[in-house]
Amino acid sequence: MSIALRLAEIRERMAGAARRAGRRPEEIALMAVSKTHPASAILEAVAAGQTLFGENRVQEFAGKRDEVVPSALAAKAKFHLIGHLQSNKAAKAVELFDSVDSVDSLRLAERLNEAAERLGKRLDMLLEINVGGEAAKSGAEPESDELYKLLDAQARLTHLNIAGCMTVPPFTDDPEGARSYFAQLRELRDRLRVRSGLALDELSMGMSHDFEVAIEEGSTCVRVGTAIFGSRSYPAPYEEQRP
Repeated sequence: MSIALRLAEIRERMAGAARRAGRRPEEIALMAVSKTHPASAILEAVAAGQTLFGENRVQEFAGKRDEVVPSALAAKAKFHLIGHLQSNKAAKAVELFDSVDSVDSLRLAERLNEAAERLGKRLDMLLEINVGGEAAKSGAEPESDELYKLLDAQARLTHLNIAGCMTVPPFTDDPEGARSYFAQLRELRDRLRVRSGLALDELSMGMSHDFEVAIEEGSTCVRVGTAIFGSRSYPAPYEEQRP
């Protein structure tokens, strides 16, 4: 099946999940996770109308960007970093990406803000929350001091926009196994809204095997990779890198 047909199938399933939840399909964005796939696959997806992409690694996307960005087809494409980011790569990430969706510490946010200020850029970011408390995964713990410090720093992070939250729940073969974790993130986001006064409109949750459940629980962006691009050319080191 071509990438265009896979995208059409995913969008149809997303619309069905939205209707079941009493939501409008246009409220939910589809992020095509293009990590480990070549620039040609991204351009094929762009030709099929896809404009939002997720990448896991700064260096990998840096190698593809020069092939993708000059294309007239990709002029409107947006690229988000969804993988764990080391603070020493923050400056390069700000250069390459429209948003960093995996911010889990104040130190990282400060490095991103400094780099964005130098470039005269305002960068979107999401708070990554480790809702399952898994040691092998990155993300701030729910209700943690680090999470609150990050939120409380928004006023001085003048070149960052904290747009919402992201999570990768523990993997289960049954998509229903993720439902409680998606609900947990939504409920946490609502509490963080009250505490911070920020809109925090974005809820990035749901991957290839569970995105319909995520939509039913309030996701505003689902991250789908394998179901669009097919199997990856090499295995990712962590479960969290298997959307």
